[in-house]
Amino acid sequence: MKKGYLGPALVNIGFGNVVTASKVVAIVTPGSAPMKRLREEARKQGKLVDATEGRRTRSIIVTDSDHIILSALQVETITQRFFEGKTETDEEEE
Repeated sequence: MKKGYLGPALVNIGFGNVVTASKVVAIVTPGSAPMKRLREEARKQGKLVDATEGRRTRSIIVTDSDHIILSALQVETITQRFFEGKTETDEEEE
């Protein structure tokens, strides 16, 4: 393990909820019909995680374990947080 390693990179997806950055496959907008079907299939399979705290879903996060996470944050906001975390990790390694 590298000196100063604190574990896997976690990204805040809103309301104190975090996701492991290395497990995320995609972050998509929820409006299209295919995304609505994806959400319903995940619900039927018990793989849907609702992290919206009752607010409107603004992004859908797809993980490598086929779990679907709903977030109230915009896709752009979550993407920006991913890049901020990646920059911090890259700087620590140098």
